[in-house]
Amino acid sequence: MNKLIKTGLILSAVLMLNQSARAQFEPQFTQYMFNEMFINPAYAGSREQISATMVYRNQWVGLDGAPKTQTASIHGPLMNKKLGLGLTIMNESIGVTKQLSVYGNYAYRIQVGSNGAFAMGLQAGFINHQENLSEVITNEENDNEFLFNTPRVVLPNAGYGMYYNTDKFYVGLSIPRMFKNKVAGDGSSDVTNSFEFKYWHYYLTSGYVFPVSENVKMKPSVMIKAVQGAPLNADVTLQALFMDVFWLGISYRTEDSFSALGTFQITPKLRIGYSYDYTTTELSNYSNGTHEINLGYDFSFTKKKIVTPRYF
Repeated sequence: MNKLIKTGLILSAVLMLNQSARAQFEPQFTQYMFNEMFINPAYAGSREQISATMVYRNQWVGLDGAPKTQTASIHGPLMNKKLGLGLTIMNESIGVTKQLSVYGNYAYRIQVGSNGAFAMGLQAGFINHQENLSEVITNEENDNEFLFNTPRVVLPNAGYGMYYNTDKFYVGLSIPRMFKNKVAGDGSSDVTNSFEFKYWHYYLTSGYVFPVSENVKMKPSVMIKAVQGAPLNADVTLQALFMDVFWLGISYRTEDSFSALGTFQITPKLRIGYSYDYTTTELSNYSNGTHEINLGYDFSFTKKKIVTPRYF
């Protein structure tokens, strides 16, 4: 299949699967429950220690121009766990679009009861955006529309979130990006930034851990995404934890895919996870599924030893 046709197919698919994105592509992760800071700034500091996470996601393998995403984040508590600070860096490519995002996160945390906390969070940052049109192979040689890349533009944005968690339960509500960024599209670097409620993406997440036996725990979790003018989208996941060492689970993303995921808690501080998504749409005819790798590490600078891993 001609690369131009493949790229067109990809962009069309993303628009259909992410109608709500308008001019922006919203990244998705199967293992979101192990690091929610990319969608909710109030998550910062919730693990009560400095926590670092790296994620690599290769979506729709085998399809030229398919989305590829790499993220790195770090966050932790300050001032006797009353504040949370974090930093998230995300590199995305889809078709000819390349984006590098950098966001700072701030959360104010309030102790609730003996082991609960409620947080309100803000994030602010920017997206470095470019269209690499020269990478497209066209049927017409020296096509003027694809000779040059667009200028790099900086798209500012901000988000807000709320997050409540105990050692066995969490629920969060957030709006990760509150501004609509529109690039002129005429080869210039003109950008319009607008504050419009109808383009807001709302994320509702929740999860709970309960024991089944002495060595087995279950963790159901859900992420619901909503935006005006588009149907609700949900990720429903069920995982089992064996011996506080190995997570094994399945997930379903509405009208999109089924997933299998596993995480190995190498030590109470270090974990590595992998997930595979099987696409249920027509894209399954052109791709070999989606791979995602998640690596996390918790730094402890106190004398208190980490005996068991955190569940969220």
